[in-house]
Amino acid sequence: MIFSEIPQKTVYHKVRFYTGVTDNRWFRNLAVQSNVDEVNFWHPNGSPPFSGAAEGTPFLFKLKSPNHHIAGGGYLVKYESLPLRLAWDAFGTKNGASSFQEFADLIASARGKNANLAKDIGCSILTEPFFFETRDWIPMSDNFAGSVVRGKFFDTNEREGERLWHAVERALQVSNPAAQFVAERPVRHSIAALVRRRLGQGAFRALVTNAYGRRCAITGESTLPVLEAAHIRPVTAEGSHNTYNGLLLRSDFHKLFDVGLITVTPEHRVEVSSKIKDQWFNGKAYNSLHGEHLVCLPNLRDDQPHPELLRWHNEHVYEKEPMSA
Repeated sequence: MIFSEIPQKTVYHKVRFYTGVTDNRWFRNLAVQSNVDEVNFWHPNGSPPFSGAAEGTPFLFKLKSPNHHIAGGGYLVKYESLPLRLAWDAFGTKNGASSFQEFADLIASARGKNANLAKDIGCSILTEPFFFETRDWIPMSDNFAGSVVRGKFFDTNEREGERLWHAVERALQVSNPAAQFVAERPVRHSIAALVRRRLGQGAFRALVTNAYGRRCAITGESTLPVLEAAHIRPVTAEGSHNTYNGLLLRSDFHKLFDVGLITVTPEHRVEVSSKIKDQWFNGKAYNSLHGEHLVCLPNLRDDQPHPELLRWHNEHVYEKEPMSA
């Protein structure tokens, strides 16, 4: 549905959206990048600034003084608490900083003197971000500018919410006249975005890491720098960045999984190929895990590895002739 098809003064479906107070440097750093598919809208502390926001909730960027304007937005994937280094490794410059040191400095500045950077930061992971040209920024009411520190929910049944919503539609039409926004159910509102959006690589890494409690699914290893989010079915083979297509693995197991020397069955048992022993005459540490159940799985069933994806890996990647248990 194209924006021009929507009467500016008509709202057919109530839409709830969030407007977050945005670090101006974060915005500037991201607005100049090209082809940004996701961003980490970080919060200096690990506590969420909102509750009850569904996946796909529109999330607008409200700049700080002296620019009390809406300057862009995106769509919420999920809120997560992440260590500073993991947030950088997952999102890089999509954290709104050009380097890890600049990122750390931004967090330290926001936390205040003697900030403890070992504590998790809050991360509102957003997909499909958009950034308006300065001429298209949308002014906020004086009441919002003076009274809201972190952010605020609006809905289109309210006068200010409706005004902002239509202003965002108009600005989006200017920035991308061909843009289309698909709703989860048929509605007559062009950016009613309560939908499951496409995840990016950074979101995949962050969500899989936290879904597995920051522990390797096979060994239980919890040393974060050696843990990696592995795709069961690679994106290059029509896989997705969804958590159910992921396993959190120690880096050596990730490599073995990708080349088919180990696999995980739909029953969550580890299988180790005999080719490790046959070709490299070792692998005792890996062989001992053959037939063992995964020691760690996500608590949410929807985040657990999908049986069909595991079966695909067993049939198309795994080197056959598994060892006898």
